[in-house]
Amino acid sequence: MKIDDSMIGKISGLARLEFGKEEKEKIRQDLEQILTFVEKLNELDTENVEPLIYLSDEKKVLREDRIVKSIGPEEALLNAPEKSGRFFKVPKVIRK
Repeated sequence: MKIDDSMIGKISGLARLEFGKEEKEKIRQDLEQILTFVEKLNELDTENVEPLIYLSDEKKVLREDRIVKSIGPEEALLNAPEKSGRFFKVPKVIRK
């Protein structure tokens, strides 16, 4: 697959990124290297290879559930710089 300026423009639009001319060229080269590597993987014979589901042979390695005392809302809000009732008050970070 050939990576061209229109594809880089589409990808950068989806990622909400802006690139200069030199950056676009570097990204194009990087993407072509990645695709070449992936195409190389397609040459491997995986006919008799079982799919890997888990990275370890370990079974049931989860911790045991235990009931422990935790702090309540009042204690959690003791060191809060700002609060509103039972909630932490934080600056707005998402704008429409």
